[in-house]
Amino acid sequence: MTGNANLYAHFQQHFPADLNTQLLTDVDGRSVTYLQADEASARIANTLLQLGAGRGDRITVQVEKSVENLYLYLACLRAGLVYHPLNTAYTASELAYFLGNAEPTIVICASDVLVTIESVLPANGIKALLTLDVDGGGTLMQQAAGASEQAGVAQSQGDEMAALLYSSGTTGQPKGIMLSHDNLRKNAETLVQTWGFSASDRLLHMLPIYHVHGLFVGLGCVLMCGASMAWHSRFSDKAAIAAMQDCTVMMGVPTYYTRLLANEEFGSECCSNIRLFVSGSAPLLSETFVEFKSRTGHTILERYGMTETGMNTSNPLNGERRAGTVGPPLPGVAVRVVDDSGGNLAVGETGNLQVKGPNVFPGYWRMPEKTVEDFTDDGFFNTGDKATIDPDGYVSIVGRAKDMIITGGLNVYPKEIELVIDDMAGINESAVIGVADADFGEAVVAVIIGNGDPPTVDEVISHCKKQLANFKVPKRVEVIESLPRNAMGKVQKNLLRERFSTA
Repeated sequence: MTGNANLYAHFQQHFPADLNTQLLTDVDGRSVTYLQADEASARIANTLLQLGAGRGDRITVQVEKSVENLYLYLACLRAGLVYHPLNTAYTASELAYFLGNAEPTIVICASDVLVTIESVLPANGIKALLTLDVDGGGTLMQQAAGASEQAGVAQSQGDEMAALLYSSGTTGQPKGIMLSHDNLRKNAETLVQTWGFSASDRLLHMLPIYHVHGLFVGLGCVLMCGASMAWHSRFSDKAAIAAMQDCTVMMGVPTYYTRLLANEEFGSECCSNIRLFVSGSAPLLSETFVEFKSRTGHTILERYGMTETGMNTSNPLNGERRAGTVGPPLPGVAVRVVDDSGGNLAVGETGNLQVKGPNVFPGYWRMPEKTVEDFTDDGFFNTGDKATIDPDGYVSIVGRAKDMIITGGLNVYPKEIELVIDDMAGINESAVIGVADADFGEAVVAVIIGNGDPPTVDEVISHCKKQLANFKVPKRVEVIESLPRNAMGKVQKNLLRERFSTA
């Protein structure tokens, strides 16, 4: 298969010699082999091509996680089509934007949202609208059942687009992120090596697959080494504890780990077979890191990535995994911290994080001006994250640029304040935001979630005054039951800003 940069061609090279080797089992006890996955993806690929999809066409997919959804992703790769997954929670107005912007040739959705999809379909360009349900039913698999289970792999160049994902759109319209076959392949190869993946590994896969974490990180590591998976449609702490007995690696967002710790049945015996716990997609609290190690003997490996770049940094497999950091850059990836003028900052200084490497996307879909804006002249991508790099090269993310608060002309990084508040007894979690203030421009507001016997508002402010410069101390403290999060566990600070802007 030399000379073909198609990601599926590289997956095939790492399939077990015996294709009857198990690829996954699901919660219903269904077992799927590599041969079955290969043949099913061939049938779907042939079906999509027969319906009129051509090389480079977008296939928009809004379906629940299922084994058949995995087949569909692989089918798009091998057919040279562009996989365009959408969060199943998107509303009609959001879907109208994505469909209009991506201009797909084929749209595949769950049966229960078919009417909604039909109401927002573009007037032209759609050659087929198919359904795929969580149980594997729907018109896609019905049509694919009659297709040939033999299919080649499209000859692809490394820079050709393999997937199109969109930014969250918390500010302005979402941007289409073009990910190439080389982006996905090289990042997966690096992670397999860095995290020590082999064919003997079994991944506990509970993440959604419309997002980089579950789709590219999880599946890439498995398929690039011929490993297997315990396949779950969603996370459950009880199901995770039961499944760990037969797994060697778990990937999750921080919420997964806090919920495991909240389960009294979870301890070292549950995860005696696990060799690696990986956390990402949102910051892992240091207290979670410490408690998890104390409870299980395992040190969570935290890494850092973005939709635009895949994974950039990782705490080491063999070596010190430091709480509050996302580790050094991965092999082949360069990172640097610069000031607002682009000048390099000294070790330990907080600035704008930039990355460069074969994992970094080539640009935004049909937005050349925005692409130019977000890349430097020497090829570094502006992540929008504020970070520091310590003398050993470990990166710490201290906040998003858009979350930075400017109060009285001074910059405040929310993460710094959150760490101080989270350290208090009786605080489960906090989120710090800036709200409009007639005097200072922005005022610092802390939103907290108590635990047991939480401190009073005055106690929180007094605690902050003892550890922070006065301009960083929250002017207000709001107490709520839980923080709003997206599907990947990230706190949606834009919703908090809206909620408390006039409070």
